[in-house]
Amino acid sequence: MTVVALCHNHAPFLREALDSVLAQAYPHLEVWLVDDASTDESPAILRQYAAAHPAWHLLLLPENVGNCRAFNHAFRQSTGEFVVDFATDDVLLPDRLARQVAQFGALDVSYGVVYSNAELIDEQGNLLGRHYYPGAPAHLRPASGWVFADVLARFFISTPTMLMRRACLAALGGYDEALAYEDFDFWVRAARDWQFDYLDAVTTRKRKHPRAMSARAYRADDPYLTSTIRVCAKALALVRTPAERAALAVRLRWELRHAARRHRPAEVGALFALLRQVVRPAPLDRALAAWSRALAAWSRALAAWWR
Repeated sequence: MTVVALCHNHAPFLREALDSVLAQAYPHLEVWLVDDASTDESPAILRQYAAAHPAWHLLLLPENVGNCRAFNHAFRQSTGEFVVDFATDDVLLPDRLARQVAQFGALDVSYGVVYSNAELIDEQGNLLGRHYYPGAPAHLRPASGWVFADVLARFFISTPTMLMRRACLAALGGYDEALAYEDFDFWVRAARDWQFDYLDAVTTRKRKHPRAMSARAYRADDPYLTSTIRVCAKALALVRTPAERAALAVRLRWELRHAARRHRPAEVGALFALLRQVVRPAPLDRALAAWSRALAAWSRALAAWWR
């Protein structure tokens, strides 16, 4: 079992996160501490834990390379049959890994991922709720088995809860380092050939705070939208059935509307072009694309006038 503990400026949360690794009931852990060029006290804390636990591996990256490449640095040197991508602002509950490994033991080798429920906490560790809750809308409910269409149409997996089979990750070549984030791309590529299974238990505490990657999604300056478009293009090459094409259309329309709302005309154009390859665009889709083109033209004209 490999735990890749990824850190970038997580000093306020880092000791609690690493202590939660030490508290795991599962005994056979290969731990990689990876710091992605933090500018706070994180490297010093990581050195302390590495010194106290000589079997742990320490990688202090000299420059910030992003989550995907930082993870791959450790993954490609690690050996565990199962792998956890552990952001060190989160917390593992003590039986997390033991329960998920046991779940894998009850599944056949076509399963590449076991994921579960998570508690949501704030910066101080106060409980905010859960990722899955009774009576949640259908689009938020977990799915198991062949979930390719599900991961195209909706975000339902709590990323920090995933335990991945090494063979699955290795078949994909690890994370795509050209992307700004990893989870949507991993779900799409993995779910095409591997089954996912949901463990109905809270195994992880996911921290919500302003510096978290997820906090920047769907803002006006969202840095991840370009990567999302690239993943949707990959998905288009992978779809095989009408149901999967319909699921991809749901995703593209969702992203198209958010890109238009954030006044991102280039991204609107790219998403509309992908949508046209999947289904016949609806009148609202065409209206959004036309409005975005007009807004871009007006912005260019205004900029030229001010010059």
